[in-house]
Amino acid sequence: MAIDTSNEPKSRVVNIAGLDINIREAGSGKPLVILHRSTGYLQWDNFATKLSDSFHVIYPDLPGFGNSERPDWAREARDLSIVLIELLNVLDLKDVTLVGLGLGGFIATELATMNQERLNNIVLISPAGLKPDEGEILDQMLIEHSEYIRQGLVDSSHFENFFGEEIHPDILDIWEFSRIMTARISWSPYMFNRRLPHLLNIIKVPTLVIFGNSDNVIPYTVGQQFIDSLPDGQLEIIDGAGHLVEWEKPEEISTLIHEHSR
Repeated sequence: MAIDTSNEPKSRVVNIAGLDINIREAGSGKPLVILHRSTGYLQWDNFATKLSDSFHVIYPDLPGFGNSERPDWAREARDLSIVLIELLNVLDLKDVTLVGLGLGGFIATELATMNQERLNNIVLISPAGLKPDEGEILDQMLIEHSEYIRQGLVDSSHFENFFGEEIHPDILDIWEFSRIMTARISWSPYMFNRRLPHLLNIIKVPTLVIFGNSDNVIPYTVGQQFIDSLPDGQLEIIDGAGHLVEWEKPEEISTLIHEHSR
């Protein structure tokens, strides 16, 4: 598969805390920042396109992912959140809708416990960060990259439609590079922070938590765990969707984000 770049937004590099951070931007309006999953940014997809119809979408490569410089000192999701707080400051973004996907949801939540000054609202889509009360988080380090993606989908045709019959080597490189940074910041304990549940009540901005009801990566009951501790939280469970809910239900998810951000 050749990577589709026909719908790519404009890219630029911003230096934050001595690190070159790559960001992509498209659209106009109020700022909306997307923090990608542990698999890294793959392309500007339907989800990002629908959001850029109404928002100024900023989609960075997280530190240590994609084309952003790796912070060798970072060992926790919270470390990346500190860098991203400074990114919001340097870009002088205000009234931000912060959207976190999977690991990006973990990082978004950590960010909000430290500084909410520039946030208008938060959307967490199948977020990591909390130890499930029931079940456990699927460990992507123990399986092939492609199998991990397939586990995140209810309908396997989405995998073939996106990647084709053979996965492009550039995609495999992105996954491998992303896995290294993911392991550095979330290996032990895997994909959660035992301190985080005690800090969620600090987050005062409205927070929408979205899970697919067929999530095989993170038990969707984690959504209720977030809501139980968030002062202003709303939970949406999407029928017929897995962990990669924004891949499978982009229109439904973008509608929920627009309604939440009014």
